[in-house]
Amino acid sequence: MDEHPPAPNGGTRETAEPGETHSKIGSQLVKWGVVLLSGLSVLLIPTPEGITAKSWRLLAIFVATITGSIVRPLPGGAVVLLGVSAIALTGVLPVRDALSGYADPIVWLVLAAFFMSRGMIKTGLGRRIAFLLIRAIGRHSLGLCYALASTDMLLGTIIPSTGARSGGIVFPIAKSLAEAYDSKPGATAGRLGAFLMPVLYQCDVIVCAMFLTGQASNVLIAKFAQEVTGIELTYSRWALAAVVPAVLSLITVPLLLYRIFPPEVKHTPAAAELAAFELKRMGRMAWGEKMMLIVFALVAGLWMTTAFHGINYAVVALVGICVLLLSGVLTWEDAISERGAWDVFIWYGGLVRMAEALGETGITKRFAETSAGFTSGWKWWTALALLLLVYFYAHYGFASITAHATAMYIQFLTVILAAGAPPYLAVLSLAYFSNLDASLTHYGTTPAPIYFGAGYVTQRRWWLLGLLASLVNIPIWVIFGFTWWKLLKLW
Repeated sequence: MDEHPPAPNGGTRETAEPGETHSKIGSQLVKWGVVLLSGLSVLLIPTPEGITAKSWRLLAIFVATITGSIVRPLPGGAVVLLGVSAIALTGVLPVRDALSGYADPIVWLVLAAFFMSRGMIKTGLGRRIAFLLIRAIGRHSLGLCYALASTDMLLGTIIPSTGARSGGIVFPIAKSLAEAYDSKPGATAGRLGAFLMPVLYQCDVIVCAMFLTGQASNVLIAKFAQEVTGIELTYSRWALAAVVPAVLSLITVPLLLYRIFPPEVKHTPAAAELAAFELKRMGRMAWGEKMMLIVFALVAGLWMTTAFHGINYAVVALVGICVLLLSGVLTWEDAISERGAWDVFIWYGGLVRMAEALGETGITKRFAETSAGFTSGWKWWTALALLLLVYFYAHYGFASITAHATAMYIQFLTVILAAGAPPYLAVLSLAYFSNLDASLTHYGTTPAPIYFGAGYVTQRRWWLLGLLASLVNIPIWVIFGFTWWKLLKLW
């Protein structure tokens, strides 16, 4: 249930052929059949002793909802809304309780962060940041990659919308630069585009893991972790724990892929010249852009220092949005037309309450106790290693970080804890792997089909690069990440 914007170069037709219509209807029926079958399969299993009938029905609805978010007979937000409605309609939860997830402050934090991304794009501040970095270090193709990845990283400190951040700002600039060197899909792809597109996506996945706001479902993962262990992954704690392995990954992955599949164009002075030209054309920062920069710095700073002032993250974000509205940087029309924000609000608020309610039933605990038998007698680090690898490479079967984490995070966390692994080690490794595993495929998370859809790289090459990136990221985050967390005395 990550954002799913259309491919940047994809078109739509006004009408469909009859055969296509029938095929689409048939496909939808199959998907709905899979969703219903998943829920019914749970209901057909006798309710375990100690679990109430209502709790078991909640599990069936939850399983059907997660299945729906994977096969997607409807958009993710609509699937979750159906699940929430089913919970209230069947009396599994009172309607006030079923809808209480939408009162969670974290849900409003995510909504406000999406509005900020709208301001970043509207004012042009995101583009200015990108061109400033390209002008500074973009005279070499590898430096160009680092400049664009640094833009993504800087914006990731506050913008959870990967569609807006990477797909809306970084990708168009990268595509323009590739074309400036006459690199287009086909015979000339290898000049520059075939290097930039997959590598920038790999960098975006690392940025997703780097911040609580790296992508929309990180706050959901943090919520799951707190429900199971009581550990609160604050904005600063998430970023502090990620900074060392993330920076190492951001340096190493582009360098490795550059060595293995180098672009034909090594030096890109025209990129720096183009950036300088664009900055000159943009002129001096306008008032709205300056205001956006002030709000950006203020909100990010307050999020990082919550331990000192105690202001809730959501309050900080909402105050930032109020300033943007009062100053005219954003209009109310901007806010209500931000479709991605409201889509995330619907599915996130619904899933938050479903997951909480499921945790209260005792089903998750029962699952952990049963599953722990499979690793009984193992050293905790052996069980952790195996389960992390299974969790990571299971993402081949998911087209969404959210769907993967919702379906597997709590279950794997409880099993790892039952094996005796230190709580922080289990919580953090699964949280970061939930993002890094999206590197594997051309459908791993929202920006993947955007970069892949540019047409510079074949699916086979894309998957190979994703596998190679995983063979770099996993050791970095395990060796250097675990060591760093040890130095921080987290385990």
